[in-house]
Amino acid sequence: MHYTYKTHGVCSTQIEFDIENEILRNCKFYGGCNGNLKGICRLIEGRRANEVVNILSGVECGFKNTSCPDQLSRAIAEALQNT
Repeated sequence: MHYTYKTHGVCSTQIEFDIENEILRNCKFYGGCNGNLKGICRLIEGRRANEVVNILSGVECGFKNTSCPDQLSRAIAEALQNT
């Protein structure tokens, strides 16, 4: 299934990804730190969705209580709840 998530409180504005049999595919961020976010997408490609949620949940950016990786973990968790 393909998912789109509007981010909150971070530089990126949207995240898109697919979950196929609990495996993450085709992650893409819009906005934000281009190189870092491309790197995150490559690192999570082919990993189990729950594993990525556990790893990225709670990561903070500067003085913010969230980050692009944390927003990705929230997006994945929400997608898993809706399946």
